[in-house]
Amino acid sequence: MSYGIQSMLKEGHKHLSGLDEAVLKNIDACKQLSTITRTSLGPNGMNKMVINHLDKLFVTNDAATIVNELEVQHPAAKLLVLAGKAQQEEIGDGANLTISFAGELLQNAEELIRMGLHPSEIISGYNKAITKTVEILDELVEEGSENMDVRNKDEVIIRMKAAVASKQFGQEDVLSSLVADACIQVCPKNPANFNVDNVRVAKLLGGGLQNSSVVRGMVLKSDAVGSIKHAEKAKVAVFVGGVDTSATETKGTVLIHSADQLENYAKTEEAKVEELIKAVADSGAKVIVSGAAVGEMALHFCERYKLMVLKISSKFELRRFCRTTGAVAMLKLSKPNPDDLGHVDSVLVQEIGGARVTVVKNEEGGNSVTTVLLRGSTDSILDDLERAVDDGVNTYKAMCRDSRMVPGAAATEIELAKRVKEYSFKETGLDQYAIAKFAESFEMVPKTLSENAGLNAMEIISSLYAEHASGNTKVGISLDEGVCKDITTMNIWDLHVTKFFALKYAADAACTVLRVDQIIMAKPAGGPGKRDQPAMDED
Repeated sequence: MSYGIQSMLKEGHKHLSGLDEAVLKNIDACKQLSTITRTSLGPNGMNKMVINHLDKLFVTNDAATIVNELEVQHPAAKLLVLAGKAQQEEIGDGANLTISFAGELLQNAEELIRMGLHPSEIISGYNKAITKTVEILDELVEEGSENMDVRNKDEVIIRMKAAVASKQFGQEDVLSSLVADACIQVCPKNPANFNVDNVRVAKLLGGGLQNSSVVRGMVLKSDAVGSIKHAEKAKVAVFVGGVDTSATETKGTVLIHSADQLENYAKTEEAKVEELIKAVADSGAKVIVSGAAVGEMALHFCERYKLMVLKISSKFELRRFCRTTGAVAMLKLSKPNPDDLGHVDSVLVQEIGGARVTVVKNEEGGNSVTTVLLRGSTDSILDDLERAVDDGVNTYKAMCRDSRMVPGAAATEIELAKRVKEYSFKETGLDQYAIAKFAESFEMVPKTLSENAGLNAMEIISSLYAEHASGNTKVGISLDEGVCKDITTMNIWDLHVTKFFALKYAADAACTVLRVDQIIMAKPAGGPGKRDQPAMDED
């Protein structure tokens, strides 16, 4: 008989408890994760090369992509990944700040634990500190930034620039302008209903970023089927089931006795297809969109009746196409009702960078989809550009809900560090040490930004503190010149909501990790071990 916890759990389990085994191990795992994301923070952040389990290569400094593809195993580090994902889904930007800041909080908590503080005192201090941080953050909001016109391109670019620059430094002006154009075009009457999905990205190899453009409408990365490549001011019929001779519901056997009967049978089939296509043409439609295969015979009749045929195999794309044109998708080839037809201003097959694409424009209608056409020299550059656009679009969505902004370039963080530190002196009890460490954690942002830009972090932080102590709350780091400067001259602003959620999620994740004092792992379920011999082929 075994005794203690051994006798309670199945054999093969693991049980870690106490400060050294559980708490500090968890903190260490989280520190490792935040060390990875931290060097990618800010505009000068370094890229990571991640190769996932399917051998797909990612070269990016986007923290959300990095932690998604890393497949983190450690349960405590997974909590930070979840916090980063929550931030990505809520705001679409700031995942890196969330993970790096949580890692910094835990690293400081480790020092406090080694000094002899109990985790519950640290948690209590951290909770007080985050409440105070949220108060201070509201005071730092730029006056007049809450009543913003979301259709004013300049105001949109000011708020979007920082988010785009953190992904593509040096190209933020071109990219922000493209994204702002695309977002403003699809912004509904009530901006709160802005849908991120309405801004699409089409990536085409070749050219450079300066060749990129915004198209009102959709860009399909495929050629039109058949020889008709162009249609203006046309009605559109959409068939999900494909444009082909439809198989019947029930099976039947046809007995054919002579060659004439065979010929007639084939003719009736032809006549049937022609009748269906003619019905579509008579309804006024000039363009047919098929969600599945287009039969040879059907195509022949479409050509005869001068119908342009497009094939969209992805059902999501088909849904977006219906939204752009206002068409109703029909299940099988039949005569459409006038109400089911959609409308396009023009459908045109163009050749861009050696690839043939179909551009569907719809200016007057409910121009509910715009596409940003990105051009770049390699696939990984295009993927990274797409992430930057994605961040810009998500930032636009966030500013539609709350357009308040706070100073960027680490000005906000240093001011928070200064004020939270002052607050810790007023507290009595052991949690004042935790509040002081929370304040210290904010230094991670200016420190990392300056380290990533190759500057002397200590000098930068001390001069930032000196400026802020004399009352200049808007002094941040100018990475180009390597000095501290008033951010209003550089026009670097961050959205209040991004900071608010990032800091809140980070503090929550850190407290959750600190609350764990035992890790109990059951025996992993497993079948037989992996086979030793290599797999053979069928022969």
